[in-house]
Amino acid sequence: MTTNNTLRNFRIVLWVLVAVAAIGATALYMFRPPERPLGVTGQQFALASTKGGTFTQDDLRGTPSLIFFGYTFCPDVCPTTLAETTAWRAQLGLTEEDLRIIFVTVDPERDTAEMVRDYVEGFDPSVIGLVGNTEETEKAKAAFGVFSEKSGDVESEFYLVDHTALTFLIDDDGTFEGTIAYEEASDTALAKIERLVKR
Repeated sequence: MTTNNTLRNFRIVLWVLVAVAAIGATALYMFRPPERPLGVTGQQFALASTKGGTFTQDDLRGTPSLIFFGYTFCPDVCPTTLAETTAWRAQLGLTEEDLRIIFVTVDPERDTAEMVRDYVEGFDPSVIGLVGNTEETEKAKAAFGVFSEKSGDVESEFYLVDHTALTFLIDDDGTFEGTIAYEEASDTALAKIERLVKR
């Protein structure tokens, strides 16, 4: 066999191997089982609950939940979202046993457990507030892919906090099912919640 034929055969074998590897990689991507982690990213977290005890990713199981990240000094987005979520639940005739509403503070420097409890229960006594220190809060944010940072006069005690303004829909298996955007149309939000509780 000549050198040219040997080189040509080697190239053919090499391209066949590349093609097989590509097909295998595509098959693995297309047919792998879907990932449905607890929360959004599957990371673990643990926060103090205003209802007592510690709330972790495992406590997401059992009851569908609407989860929102915010802070008690929030001037607009947070009170609007809490008012809307509690109103939607009532409008659908659901109870706290059917659908939990959970508020997680992203402002551990100012928001104490007592402040968060008083804040969320002002909208509905059944709303669960979750509070942690800075490290615990960062872990909870990471578990849901949430962003937050101080804004305005950050050296003042009256600083604001820019944060993700999504409400996360979590089914009774503790898995992420979607989001409701801030100021999303009520009929769309209600339809999403109905699908969530009927799963």
